[in-house]
Amino acid sequence: MTNFWIEITTYFWHSLPGVAIALSSVLWVELVRDIYHTLSHLWQPLYRLHVWHHRVFRRDLSVVSDTIYRQAHWYNDLPEALVMLAFSILPWGVVYTCNLTPQWVAWTGSIYTLTFLFSAIARGLGIPYVDELTDVTHRQGEFTSLPSRWFVNRPYHWRHHFDNQDAYFCGTFTLVDKLMGTALSLKNKRIAVTGASGTLGKALLTQLHLKGAKVTALTSSKKEIILDIAGEKLSIPTVTWEIGKETEITTALEKIDILIINHGVNVHEARDESAIALSYEVNTFSTLRLMELFFKTIKSDRDTVRKEVWVNTSEAEVSPAFSPLYELSKRAMGDLVTMRRLDAPCIVRKLILGPFKSNLNPIGIMSADWVAKQIVNLAQRDIRNIIITINPITFIAFPIKEFCVSTYFKLFSKASY
Repeated sequence: MTNFWIEITTYFWHSLPGVAIALSSVLWVELVRDIYHTLSHLWQPLYRLHVWHHRVFRRDLSVVSDTIYRQAHWYNDLPEALVMLAFSILPWGVVYTCNLTPQWVAWTGSIYTLTFLFSAIARGLGIPYVDELTDVTHRQGEFTSLPSRWFVNRPYHWRHHFDNQDAYFCGTFTLVDKLMGTALSLKNKRIAVTGASGTLGKALLTQLHLKGAKVTALTSSKKEIILDIAGEKLSIPTVTWEIGKETEITTALEKIDILIINHGVNVHEARDESAIALSYEVNTFSTLRLMELFFKTIKSDRDTVRKEVWVNTSEAEVSPAFSPLYELSKRAMGDLVTMRRLDAPCIVRKLILGPFKSNLNPIGIMSADWVAKQIVNLAQRDIRNIIITINPITFIAFPIKEFCVSTYFKLFSKASY
């Protein structure tokens, strides 16, 4: 028995180089594919070919014309596959030059590319049922999942066609979009921010506006929110709301694509009954009510793909904030968000922020403007748990905590529908 396990272990270790080379060759041709796609939107000669692909589909991914569908594969998919095939030789050249073994597995990317080449030809010829088997990101039908994080699925690719054609370029893996910041387009998105009169609220509104979003301020203040952008005063559409009266802004939420829940209160050292009630009402329950109201506005596939909730839960989820009630109420809210996003009808992002200077925390270390810029940059890379802090422990502690809590909720609770 001992010899058996030794042989298995030896075989495994000897196989690792071959597996690494094979995977690298596949990732390489996918990288070529995504770069080719991106260039097709930037370089006019390629775009003349690629535009056929965008002429094919209606918003429900039904095909405008079978003839155009077949032509699109000759003009777009076939040239793309041929470019992938040409560049798939490079991994073999590297392996051969560096005298790595086994060398034959470097052709895995070429074999992988041939499947795209032959399926593109088959779809161009109009061979029955080939499209159903090989063109899965363009199949018609209701979406049964949210846009994926690491692999391109139908909702993710739908956004390239009908949300923003200058984003969501990836074909199989979303890595290139994450690197380029095109995994989430904010252009023309209708985005509302609570706590808009606060330091971070205004900073977020500014950064989102600079990315082309149509921003709305949600605030308890009676004053209209005005941003200072490059020395110019910009008046922002402002909606006034009150804690406990969240249902009064339901109509406004129906028009919003992304809701950023950013408001909060810090009672510092207080621990009396009113401080407890205020902390949980503002930091926990109003957030939950707003999130649930927003979920109810999601009524179609388009809403599922475009709408999101971002919740500022704070670094207090995993580390001391030297304000007990702030920590307790934020942790409760953080856990509730973790539970609800297991079944959420849209993407829910967490903002786990360290100490930034604001009215709530005048001794904060980070700049709110810098924090807001990092939030937007990471969201565009489709990061679902956005951690911005000077505390390195949080980058380790939070993912572990989130995984454990999420797993616990999956095992010992279930959706009510």
